[in-house]
Order: sequence, then structure tokens, then C-alpha cells
Amino acid sequence: MIIRGTRHGSSRWWAVVGGAAGAVLVSALLGARTLSLLLLVVIVAGSLAMIGIGLRRHRPAHRLPWHLLAASVPLFAVGAALRETGLHQSWHPVDDLSTLAAYLCLGSAAVGWLQPRRVVGARDLWLDSTLIGLSALLASWTFLISPILRHGSGFDTVLAASHPVIHALLLTVLAHSLATTAGSRTSLRLVQAALIAVLLGGLLESLTAAGTLVNGSEFALVPHQWAYLLAGLAALHPTMSTLPETGDVHPHRSRRRAGVIAVALVAASLVSVVGADLGSGDRVVICLLLTLLLVGVLVRSERAIARSVRSERRAQYQADHDLLTGLLNRAALLRAPHRCRGQWAGKPLCLLFIDLDGFKMVNDSYGHAVGDELIANAAARIRRTTGNTDVTARYGGDEFVVLGARTRAEAAVLAQHLLGAFVRPFDLSCGEIPITASIGVACVSSRPTETTIYDLLRAADAAMYHAKEYRLGLTFHDDLRKARRRTIVHTTTHTSKAV
Repeated sequence: MIIRGTRHGSSRWWAVVGGAAGAVLVSALLGARTLSLLLLVVIVAGSLAMIGIGLRRHRPAHRLPWHLLAASVPLFAVGAALRETGLHQSWHPVDDLSTLAAYLCLGSAAVGWLQPRRVVGARDLWLDSTLIGLSALLASWTFLISPILRHGSGFDTVLAASHPVIHALLLTVLAHSLATTAGSRTSLRLVQAALIAVLLGGLLESLTAAGTLVNGSEFALVPHQWAYLLAGLAALHPTMSTLPETGDVHPHRSRRRAGVIAVALVAASLVSVVGADLGSGDRVVICLLLTLLLVGVLVRSERAIARSVRSERRAQYQADHDLLTGLLNRAALLRAPHRCRGQWAGKPLCLLFIDLDGFKMVNDSYGHAVGDELIANAAARIRRTTGNTDVTARYGGDEFVVLGARTRAEAAVLAQHLLGAFVRPFDLSCGEIPITASIGVACVSSRPTETTIYDLLRAADAAMYHAKEYRLGLTFHDDLRKARRRTIVHTTTHTSKAV
């Protein structure tokens, strides 16, 4: 029932948004200038009231972005009202300065929402967003900024030409927000929709200033009215208190972003063809922006390749190593003959099978957490004792294996050092715990293969159990085999004499 209610509530919410936006569009298109200005005043007042109610009701932890958003609404309205009433000539450049201040407040609010977020791969995301912004700036220069500069001069022209640059920056922030949005947060979606409406209205005004549209500034008021309304509704929604998000966001949209960047790059490449009648100064700017775009794409590709290599190495490490101890696992141990065949060629090979004495009692008495702590500490002591050329692995449970190119005498010395490493008690979270080890050793002089490793493991395991049973600490499998042979001969001789 709660889920259904939430879905119905969300549907009603978006129905209100759509209905209000439709009312704004119809009223703005069919109404007279006086009615349009009256509607603008009502929407601005309503938006400010909704933002104030949302701040008081939901009490977000970060209030400054919402205050900046509230400040941008009347600033945008003042600039639009002066242009709509025709007073911009006598009040100029108040209208443009008011609009620039509104853009500054809106951009600061958007950055304030994004700044506290800890995003995995944030640099790559900002690089992607910057590439999209550069593509927008390249297109803006060709179709908006350059025509505006050619049609006029002076401070007013510079102000008009600065608007497309600001729009490109806002588009960068919007692209980053869309790429890092986790889940569906209604308030954030409404803010993003408001920003899109502001960019659409600014585009119509820039096209009018460039001479591409005749009456574009009149229709530009409609997207701005939508933006005010959407901003107020975003403040009323309960999810406004969660902006900005403070948790880790893991974006899984790399392919989608790469597709958008590819489209932006193709579009930017066509700009030079579309704008073939541009002057030499315009071509210099376009070539510079296109070069920056291409460099950005190359940097992104290089970072993507490096990230892929790191992922492969991480995956390979996790596949070959035991996560608790950091030693090689059983599968990596069995592949050791193939991996070290050049290093071990023509040399004798010895395998030491190590088992902790009394581990089960510690695990049962203090729990698995202390048991894991003991395993990790024992693995660290074994790693410090063995050589760099040895293959040290956790075979399973409290069993460890050391495999290396050693003679029988060298293996005996290493085994004694390993036994000595367990003389000192382990300082664990539950206190000091004395633990000893039993080691079985098996050696082979032939060239090692995977079958040889299995044979060594069986032989060393049998020797280890013999050492553990008789508390010998260390047993060589060939000594165990000789002892068994002597036992058999002694038993046979004794039986013959008895007969």
C-alpha cells in the first residue's frame, strides 16, 4: 500500500508540474504584453514563496544553494521585464547586468549542489562534461558569438556575446549533474529541468541578438517562466533536503557518456564546414577550440585505457591471491610451474607444507574473527621468512605452502627458520596466543610440472601429518619413506624369525 501511494503521489506531482507548465505556455503565447508581465510577476512571487516554504518546512542542511537560486529568480525577471516592456533602452545596461548576475547565482547554486558529492571517477566525469561544454562553445562561437560581434561593437555587444559563453559553462555543470545523479530524486530532476529551460530561453535570446531569429526574445520569456515555476516546485518537494547528496555515487554510464561525446565531436568537426564563410579570426578561434576538444578526447581515451588496465590487474590479483592474507591462492600455486619454468629449469624443487598447531581450538574458543586475525599474522611471518623467489601461498584454512628452487639442505634451513618464526606468541585482539607449526617437506630433482606439484603436495602433506602426530615440528617425506621401509623390513624379519 505504501508503494502504491508513493507511485500515485509521484504521478500527481508530475501532473501538477505538467499542468502548470502548460498553463504558462498557453497564457504566454495567447496573452497580451500586459497579461504576460502580470503572469511573470505572479510566477516570480509564487516561486520565491515556494522556495521560502520549502526551506522552512524541509530545513535542508545546505541552504546557501537554495538562497542563490532564490536570488537568481528576481534577477532574471528584472532583465526579462525590462526587455519585454521596452525600458531596456533607458535602463541599459541594467537588464544585461541583471541577467549576468542571475546566471552567476544560478551557476554558483549548481556548483554548490555538486561540490560536496564524492563521486567515484570524478575527474573523468568532469573531463566528459568539459568536452561537452567545449563542443557547445565551439558551436556557439560559429552560430552565435561571431555573428553578434560582427553586427555590433562596444560594451553592449560584449555583454550579448558573453551570454553564449555562460550558457556553455552552465551546460557543463548540467552535464556533470546528469552524469552523477544517483537514483530518481524529484527535486534534483526539477532543478535540472529548470536549468534546461533557462538554457533554452538564453539560446532564443542569443539567436535574436545574432540576427538569426526576428522575434525570438518574445518567446524566450516562456522558458524562463517555466524555469521559475520548476525551481519553486523543486523547493517544495521533500527530496530537496537531500541536496546535495553526500554519499558515494558510482556512475555506470560510461558508454552513454562516450556516445554523447562522440556525437559532440562529430558535430564540432562539421562546424568548420558549415561555417566556411567565416573570417580568419573566427577560424583561428574555431581551430583552437577544436584542438582543445581533440586533446580532451585523447586524454579521456588514455585515462579510459589506463583505468581498464588497472581493472584487469586488480581482477587478476584478486583471482590469484587470497583476500585475507594477500598470499597466492591454491589455483595460482598450481600454475607456478608454468609461470616459473624459466627460473626453475634444471634446478631441484622443494615444497614445504605448513600447518598451524592448535588453530581449531583458537577458532572455537575465540571465534572466527580472532581465527582470521591469527591466519593473517601467521601469513605475515611466513612471508617475511621466505625469499623473494619463493612461491608462498595459502593452501586452505590454516595450511600454507612454500615452493621454490632449493636443495634439500636449503629447504631444511628454511624450515628451521619458519619454525623459529612461530616461537614468539601472537599478539591478537584477545591477548597473546602461543601457536606452533608443523612442516612437511618434499623435494624433486626433475623438471617440475603440474603433475609434479600434485605429487609434491601429497608427499609434503603426509610428512606434515607425521610431524604433527609425533610433535616433531619438521619431517622430510623421504625420511618418512625410509622409516616406513625400515619398519616393513623389521616387521618382516621379526615374522620370519618367529616362524
